[in-house]
Amino acid sequence: MARETKRERTARRAAELAADAADLPQSVLAADEPTEDLDEEDEAEAAPSAGPIAIDVEAEASAERLDAALARRIPALSRSRLKVLIGEGRVTLDGTLVTDASRKINAGAHLVVDLPAPAAATPEPEDIPLEIVHEDDEVVVVMKPAGLVVHPGAGNASGTLVNALLHHCAGSLSGIGGVERPGIVHRLDKDTSGLMVVAKTDRAHKALAAQFADHGRTGPLERAYRAVVWGVPKYAEGTITTQIGRDPKNRQAMAAVKTGGREAITHFEVLEVFGAPRPGAKIREAEAGPVASLVECRLETGRTHQIRVHMAEIGHPLLGDDLYGSGFRTKVEKLAKLSPEAAEALKALGRQALHARLLAFAHPANKRKVMRFEAEWPADMERLVAALRELY
Repeated sequence: MARETKRERTARRAAELAADAADLPQSVLAADEPTEDLDEEDEAEAAPSAGPIAIDVEAEASAERLDAALARRIPALSRSRLKVLIGEGRVTLDGTLVTDASRKINAGAHLVVDLPAPAAATPEPEDIPLEIVHEDDEVVVVMKPAGLVVHPGAGNASGTLVNALLHHCAGSLSGIGGVERPGIVHRLDKDTSGLMVVAKTDRAHKALAAQFADHGRTGPLERAYRAVVWGVPKYAEGTITTQIGRDPKNRQAMAAVKTGGREAITHFEVLEVFGAPRPGAKIREAEAGPVASLVECRLETGRTHQIRVHMAEIGHPLLGDDLYGSGFRTKVEKLAKLSPEAAEALKALGRQALHARLLAFAHPANKRKVMRFEAEWPADMERLVAALRELY
């Protein structure tokens, strides 16, 4: 194998840096968690980078379409995005510009994709109602509702939490990195509700970012989530430790992977079991077993979709999570037979049953002052839990 040149190495690194942000679905970019959390490493990893991406098609490769060949070798970019780049004249084949995505590519071909710099987004203030839990000169703590994207991105140029904060904090933002904008130090998925803290000053942004990067290992940072999962975990409490990376079988999802991912640690505790047979229950009910359980999860790291991936990994995906619980449709059918009310509540939820209930951190202006906030779950989750408690 030929030795990688400096230019090729630079191009490869550019592709890696561009990977996560250039074409991730909004459900991933706007994450939970952040997406459960966007820590300092996530921030750097998400920074898009422009530059050439050089590819040498393997000698043993079969002939295939140009867009398909590129999509297989640059998994960070979708086939549709690559088609656009090809049509824009940003791809060369053996030094010759090619604009036909269906062009057949043979073994030994040399391809170069000129990845453009992402267009700088300039969010505009928008008068979007916010539930402010706390606000001072340094920070603002909000209760993010389900359905609200945190930051503008592909497919969500407006109508986000950032747009709402720019309006709400007009005149009180001293600037993050020289730009008047709120400092996002962690995120929640679009369809996850709960508490978020946002920086209003550079000082607050740096201090909070450091706390989230530390994940509470040496400081007071705490994050706790309530989730309703299918079935009951084997242990009443435990710790899930895996690497999390892009799911090779589904571009829209993350997965627990053996190599190439990033360490992810979630501590969980089963708080309540729904549908456990009552004493003296009929045999049919006893055989049915528990339907679901309420679990509290505490994060020691903050990876994209961490809680959702981890609970699915141990066989107990979140109710309402179509991305990671698609194989549990029979559970939904079973629930409908046991309790039409619970099934209707789950349908009305229309999202993963996940809520960021607890957030604690050291105040940026006074590290000895610990700010602690708790938020009860919203009406849609309350309705679901109430219906589940009526099972049997």
